Amino acid sequence: MNTTSDTTSNRLRLGTRQSRLAMAQSGQVARALEARHTGLSVELVPIITRGDVEKGALAEIGGKGLFTQELEQGLLAGDLDLAVHSLKDLPVTPVPGLEVAAYPRRVDPRDALISNLAEDLDGLPADSLLLTGAGRRQAQILRRRSDCRVGAIRGNVDTRLRLWREGGHAGVILAMAGLERLGLDGIPAHPLDPEIMVPAPGQGILALQVKEGSRAHALCAALNDAETAQQAAAERRIVAALGGDCTLPLAAWAQHRQGAMRLLAVLATTDGQQVAQGEGHGATPEAAAETCLAALHRDGAADVLKALGR
Repeated sequence: MNTTSDTTSNRLRLGTRQSRLAMAQSGQVARALEARHTGLSVELVPIITRGDVEKGALAEIGGKGLFTQELEQGLLAGDLDLAVHSLKDLPVTPVPGLEVAAYPRRVDPRDALISNLAEDLDGLPADSLLLTGAGRRQAQILRRRSDCRVGAIRGNVDTRLRLWREGGHAGVILAMAGLERLGLDGIPAHPLDPEIMVPAPGQGILALQVKEGSRAHALCAALNDAETAQQAAAERRIVAALGGDCTLPLAAWAQHRQGAMRLLAVLATTDGQQVAQGEGHGATPEAAAETCLAALHRDGAADVLKALGR
């Protein structure tokens, strides 16, 4: 049912990166807000972030926070009312003065193998070259298939698909969420078992970030999904506890099962040779994260972190 906004303005300025995927998911949020609040108009404000123009590996040029800084500055300055982020790009350390008002319902968190050669990692020929920009994916690919190779790439979904096609490589790994939000058809996308290729913390989740105490908070909060918010909290507690950021080769995936939460996490070196895996359960995100972290440490997380230079 629609609700009527009691704000003095009927317009929100939504900051978004300029990539096709970012514009698509921000447009979906804008339409959801307008549908929820009668008379509200949401304007998309495209922003070029440093991460969109800098070249090189993210870990070497500043991490995935490079995709959020300009948007956050716009919020703090009052030039934007809200920003939409892919949660896996948003650093776990909060920015003073800003908060996440809502986590809309999560979409498919799985990774997908885009390939004409196989429908899963096990079906690929030996010495196959797979493309990915994530150390987490590289680690889990090589853990499963040490006889394969991984090529590092960056860029938006269209760029990665083009590099795969033009290079004649065995495949490229992309997030199912991005493929779904773009409505891409006609590509050989094969969802990977999340027990084997464990997703990134926050994959498939959007974060609606606002200025603390702003009028936009209540408007955005109407889109919050409680289960998604709990999954986000549990997965990001793993990242924070390990002193990591979005470039750490770390996977974490929370699910709700029969009123409780199951949390699976994997920390590995990018060559897949050193791996710590843990599983936790609990009635709350905090309890699930605590038991998962204990299992990770029993399985050698400290040694993996040392090997990663952390």
